[in-house]
Amino acid sequence: MTALLLPAIVGGLLTGGVYALVALGLTLIYGVLHIVNFAHGALLMAAMFGAWLLAAKLGLDPLLALPLLTAAMFAVGWALYRFVIGPVSRGQDRAILLATLGVAVVIDNGALMLFTGDSRTIETPYALAMLQAGPLLLPEAKLIAFVCALLLAALLWAFMALTDTGRAIRAVAREPEGAMLVGIRPQRMFALAYGIGTACLGAAACLLLPSFYVSPQVGESFVLIAFTIVVLGGMGSFPGALVGGLLVGVTENLGGLYLGESLGPICVPLLFIAVLLLRPTGLFGAAR
Repeated sequence: MTALLLPAIVGGLLTGGVYALVALGLTLIYGVLHIVNFAHGALLMAAMFGAWLLAAKLGLDPLLALPLLTAAMFAVGWALYRFVIGPVSRGQDRAILLATLGVAVVIDNGALMLFTGDSRTIETPYALAMLQAGPLLLPEAKLIAFVCALLLAALLWAFMALTDTGRAIRAVAREPEGAMLVGIRPQRMFALAYGIGTACLGAAACLLLPSFYVSPQVGESFVLIAFTIVVLGGMGSFPGALVGGLLVGVTENLGGLYLGESLGPICVPLLFIAVLLLRPTGLFGAAR
C-alpha cells in the first residue's frame, strides 16, 4: 500500500489542477457579483459537449480547440449576463440566483433533447499514453491538463492584478458606488466577470475531455466539487480555489486508495467539515 501512496498523491494533484480551474471561474463570479452561480455546472457540460462536437465532427483535438472554445464560452457568458441574467435580475441578488437557476434548467433540458442521456467519449493519441518520471508513471493527458490549468490560473491572476480592466473589476467587487464615481460602469464589469468565469469552463472542458466522458449530467458532479473547493478555500479567494482544488484531488485519490471505491468519496465531505470546524471562513477566507 505504501508503494501506491506517492502515485495516488501525484495523480490527485494532476486531477486537482483541473478541478481548481473549474472552481476559479466560480470563485471569480462569486467574488465580483457576490452570488452563487447555479448555472456553472450546466455551462461546463455545454462546453464539454462543444469540445466533443469539435473533436467528433471536425476532428479538432481538444487541446487545439482550447483557445477557440475559451473565447466562445466567454462570449456566451458575457451575453448571458448582459441580455438575460442582468435584465431579469435588475441588480437584486435573489433574482440573480433565480436567473442562473433558470439558465441551468434550460441548458440541462436542451442538452437532453439534443444528445439524449447517453455518455460520449473521444479518442486522442495521448489519452492512454503514460510518461515515465522516475518511479512514477504519469498519465500524459492529465499531466498536460495540470500544466495548462496552472498556466491559465496564473494568466487569470495576472489579468486581475496587473491590468486596468482587472483593477476595475476588483474595484466594482469591493465598492460599486465608489467605482461609479470614477467612471467605471458596474454592470459592464459584472458582465465581463461573468464572461471570464464562463471562459474558465471552456478551457476546463478541453482539458477534461481526453480523460472524462461527457453527458447531460456530467456538470452536476463537477459543480458539487467546485462548490466544495470554493467554500473550502475561502469564498472569493483565488489562492484558496487553487489550493482547495489540489487538496480535494489528493483527498479523493487517497480516499479511494485506502477505503475503496464505495467509501472513498466520503473523504472529501469529511475534509470539508473538518476545515470549516477549524476555520469557518475557509483556508484563505478573510475573517469577519
